Amino acid sequence: MKRLTHLNARGEASMVDVSHKPPLQREAIAAGEIRLQKETLKLIEAQAISKGNVLAAARLAGIMAAKKTGELIPLCHPLPISHCEVNFEIPGSRDRILITASAKITAQTGVEMEALTAVSMAALTIYDMCKAVDKKMRITNIRLVSKTKK
Repeated sequence: MKRLTHLNARGEASMVDVSHKPPLQREAIAAGEIRLQKETLKLIEAQAISKGNVLAAARLAGIMAAKKTGELIPLCHPLPISHCEVNFEIPGSRDRILITASAKITAQTGVEMEALTAVSMAALTIYDMCKAVDKKMRITNIRLVSKTKK
């Protein structure tokens, strides 16, 4: 079994030392979804949710969260990400919003936590803005889709 890198020789939580690694161009893509009622989706598309433009707010929340990931997750390296993008897709079933986030950096460590955090916060923002009209929303299937380095 692979050794956990966030534990030191004594089994204590420890930040991973990446100082010996070369800076590389890295990108991570994460995805997730929020399931909701069709009527809720109609309200979002008509910008009829009382709190405002749901997808615009969720996009900004996702990007802002990616930039703050190192402050939110213990032992996660604070990273000056060079790009973050959050996108939404509504499938033909019209019962969910698919969320995709990508994050890029040139650094000694990857940006998968930033992409995952962006998706999570975008989904939570949609939930928060629509909770008054839809008590059955469900955030699900948040996952890392890919990570690359060059």
